[in-house]
Amino acid sequence: MSRTIMVVNPNTTRTMTDAVVAAARTAATPGTTLVGGTPTVGTASVESHVDEVWGAVGVLEQVRVGEQSGVDGYVIACFGDTGVQAARELARGPVVGMTEAALFTAALVAARFTIVTLPRRTREMSDRVLRDTGLSHRCTVRAIDVPVADIAEGALHELDAVAAEASLAIAQDAAEALVLGCAGLADLVGPLRERLGVPVIEGVAAAVAMVDGLLAQGVTTSRAGTYAAPDRREPSA
Repeated sequence: MSRTIMVVNPNTTRTMTDAVVAAARTAATPGTTLVGGTPTVGTASVESHVDEVWGAVGVLEQVRVGEQSGVDGYVIACFGDTGVQAARELARGPVVGMTEAALFTAALVAARFTIVTLPRRTREMSDRVLRDTGLSHRCTVRAIDVPVADIAEGALHELDAVAAEASLAIAQDAAEALVLGCAGLADLVGPLRERLGVPVIEGVAAAVAMVDGLLAQGVTTSRAGTYAAPDRREPSA
């Protein structure tokens, strides 16, 4: 059965959207089409709480586009799962954030794991999702002070920095797996697995696999209460 999943990038950097979608295609099943969603207005990267608000608006914009074009499910490609809760209210199909997907995947293959994210000020976004998923007791958060904009064209130039922080996590935090804390780090998965010798989880690919699985089961978001459709789907004037 054919299906379409939209990978929504909450920032306006189209090159990052294209790179994330290309990297995630390996996780999609045959017959599943991945399309990218990039907001027309907002912020070029999500690195602060203000950025997150703009990013969430961009997510809703793209979900509306997807609903009009028959998209079956959505992946939110921002570490911190920007706009996921609101997107679930609007979308007919399942919506999965890359952070929750990465954490649940890591929890299946390792007793303890570490997120390496960027820049340092975004650690709270990771901590927030850890609290929501109930996995704080199994995961530590580390960060390198690199702007997201610096990896918009790829992250291979940051391989050594991410690998060094991950090695510290393995040695000092007893980490048994690594979660990459930014959608723009997807091209580091292979090199890091080879260098570190532990599972390396990239959240967009994990989320694509989960949305694919939910669609295959005919499962979507519950409308029983929390994620019921909002009374007003458009902002008032």
